[in-house]
Amino acid sequence: MHKKVALVTGGSRGIGRATALLLAKHGYRVAVNYINDEQAARQVVAEIAAA
Repeated sequence: MHKKVALVTGGSRGIGRATALLLAKHGYRVAVNYINDEQAARQVVAEIAAA
């Protein structure tokens, strides 16, 4: 099965974080991009992986 892939810029916080989580919930493979807050980006990835 092929999944759709989404690259979410600014995915570590705010609207980007919410978008990344929503896309993952709907079956997308999500790549999270960040500039400053690596820990927050890792947290989003962990939340996606745990879902």
